[in-house]
Amino acid sequence: MAEIKNYIGGEYDVIVVGAGHAGTESALAAARMGRKTLLLTMNLDSIVAMSCNPNVGGTGKGHLVREIDALGGEMARNIDRTFIQSRMLNLSKGPAVHSLRAQADKRRYHDEMKKVIEKTENLDLRQSEVVKILLEDSKVVGVLTKTGAIYKAKSVVVATGTYLRGRIFMGEVNYSSGPDGMKPSLDLSESLKDMGLELIRMKTGTPARMLRSTIDFSKMEVQPGDERVVPFSFDNIDKDMSKDQVNCYLTYTTEKCHDIIRENIMRSAMYLGDIEGTGPRYCPSIEDKVMRFKDRTSHQVFIEPEGLSTEEMYIQGVSSSLPEEVQIDIYKNIIGLENAKIMRSAYAIEYDAIDATVIDRSLEHMDISGLFFAGQINGSSGYEEAAAQGLMAGINAALKVEGKEPLILERSDAYIGVLIDDLVTKGTREPYRMMTARAEYRLTLRQDNADMRLTQMGYDIGLVTKEKYERYLYRKENIEKELKRIKKIKINPTAENNEILERLGTTPIKNTQSLEELIRRPELGYDAVKELDPQRPELRRDIIEQVEIEIKYSGYIKKQNIQISQFKKLEKRYLEKDLNYEEVQGLRNEAREKLTKIRPESIGQAARITGVSPADINVLLIYLERKRREKND
Repeated sequence: MAEIKNYIGGEYDVIVVGAGHAGTESALAAARMGRKTLLLTMNLDSIVAMSCNPNVGGTGKGHLVREIDALGGEMARNIDRTFIQSRMLNLSKGPAVHSLRAQADKRRYHDEMKKVIEKTENLDLRQSEVVKILLEDSKVVGVLTKTGAIYKAKSVVVATGTYLRGRIFMGEVNYSSGPDGMKPSLDLSESLKDMGLELIRMKTGTPARMLRSTIDFSKMEVQPGDERVVPFSFDNIDKDMSKDQVNCYLTYTTEKCHDIIRENIMRSAMYLGDIEGTGPRYCPSIEDKVMRFKDRTSHQVFIEPEGLSTEEMYIQGVSSSLPEEVQIDIYKNIIGLENAKIMRSAYAIEYDAIDATVIDRSLEHMDISGLFFAGQINGSSGYEEAAAQGLMAGINAALKVEGKEPLILERSDAYIGVLIDDLVTKGTREPYRMMTARAEYRLTLRQDNADMRLTQMGYDIGLVTKEKYERYLYRKENIEKELKRIKKIKINPTAENNEILERLGTTPIKNTQSLEELIRRPELGYDAVKELDPQRPELRRDIIEQVEIEIKYSGYIKKQNIQISQFKKLEKRYLEKDLNYEEVQGLRNEAREKLTKIRPESIGQAARITGVSPADINVLLIYLERKRREKND
């Protein structure tokens, strides 16, 4: 075989490796911030591929999408363009856990995102496989492709998804492959190992796709979309997003289905021992669910369309690594799928990821300048988690080129801050999924106020457009103005007013109360008290909802803000990156090892490291105080 000759393919500020949900957000962010950017992918047809579920958002994940949008990212706008069904989840609960979820037309989702990339200034898109990250003196200088092209860069973002040494498993059958029949990336893993990175194996899976016309929907429960569509993007918050929506369907597995799984469980790739990696805890395969919950006679199965131009239906909840012929029997014993035809079989996929504790909260490697990582290579699962990291890696790669400090989101700022802090502080040995329960300050980190929290930051770094910023200012000003107005309005205990209150099903008042106090009552709301407020202005629905949430939960929000200010005190007790923990007397050995490895930025981050106890934190605080005194003496 002839030797491949290397040549210079071009020079860039930022290069992004991989064009999945993480890579596209990275590349768009860097380019929109004015950096000359190159996005490299092994296949242009796999850009933002929805290799698993054809939807965006969901519990916890919807918060991430709104935050991506508030900072100037693209995911929310793209799903707003391409959704075929939209639902707001958890409406029976408080606003902190309300989460938007939309079914995507997966082909259009790809097409529309590809168009955006192709039309973005400062951004080149190229199909090519990266085989090596190029370094000089522990600094990134570029990448090498399989065809011998060398692309020079000051920052590189690695966002390889599930492609690194990807391997597909179906029972006893396993073979080298990327997701969805795409080819895997085999050489880049070796380059990362040569750089001293520890690679770990992770596993995820996907269910079968079935032919719509062979499914008996009459045996299933219809799951329609919401009549009033709430957009993901704040750009569309004042627009009518209504359209004809497609239905999803709910059905169930049967005892016969479970019997087949139990009879064949030792043929599952997980049980055969062929898979090294750990699968996602919160998205288990059907065989895991059957074996783990032995008393359950059925499990929910959602049937979801993959798009308007295809008859493929996604069988949510039945991912599997069992052999193909066993899968056929399993699916035929799900209610309504008795005669359904499989178009794509379920499979498990194993791939390489890094131990994310080697990167800091900017997502840059702690020892290799200019090298950033984002998405599933950091141990996360899901499109939304990937896109959130990709956005932050792209922002910080661009800021690195400019010689500016990175943008770090705290746990009190955003779900994105929680996600990144968890990954880099604690690491993970199984795919990490964002959930509302992971956020300590979820009452203030709601999806409805993501723009209030983050759009100013996005504007300050040059990512949010002037038009988006002005839209944010309009919303902010009107929310604040209406909150002030409502506080000032006094309702007197007149017979007329009390008659209105009784009609509304609430207790009459004996003393003068503010309109704010009345709205705070559980049985009342902003719209309910309009008879008592003849001067109320005409406001958009999203502004009214924000005002009502701020009023009803003001007491809880106030308490949480106190907690946040206490949290920030510890976050501002900074630790030097090169602090020698061997010198800190009184630390336990485990704590010393973990602190040396992770190199936390602050006492707050140190306190969240698994294996570092409150006693160890006290030792650190005493050490820092002693050092401060020595410096002042």
